[in-house]
Amino acid sequence: MRRLLLTALLALGMATPALAHRGHDGLTVVEIDAVSGTVGVAHRFAAHDVEPALVSIAPGAQPSLDDPAAVAALEDHLARRFRLNIDGRTVPLARTVTELAGDNVRIAFAGQIPAGTGVHRVTVDLDFFPGVHDDQEQQVNIRVGGVTRTLVFRPGDQARTVTFQP
Repeated sequence: MRRLLLTALLALGMATPALAHRGHDGLTVVEIDAVSGTVGVAHRFAAHDVEPALVSIAPGAQPSLDDPAAVAALEDHLARRFRLNIDGRTVPLARTVTELAGDNVRIAFAGQIPAGTGVHRVTVDLDFFPGVHDDQEQQVNIRVGGVTRTLVFRPGDQARTVTFQP
């Protein structure tokens, strides 16, 4: 009986790390400074969520963030699959930095809108890692003038719009 109890406890202890991270998620922060016109976008993911997606994103590279070709393909993928529209204008974004630290992945982009025009409607359209994680959720926080609006995207979701008061 004692041996059976010890075996059960050991099995539960080994299953605990697998239970610690059940879903696949990421965070995108969009910061818009209407006065200067600067737009910053930072995507954050867990490396263990990204690496399985590298098989389809970077088929010619190793499915690892240790491979520079895979990282470049991931950067291109995010640039193509994240679309930002502010008050009817598509905002072109250029990658500014990629940070890989342990299990943390942060890839940032920057853009520009006309300075001093105000921001009223922000539309986000994204589709990261299609067909890889059916339960992928991407939270998008949009900050304008000290106000934050939050959107959550799941696979297959359409573009969404948030509004800010003038």
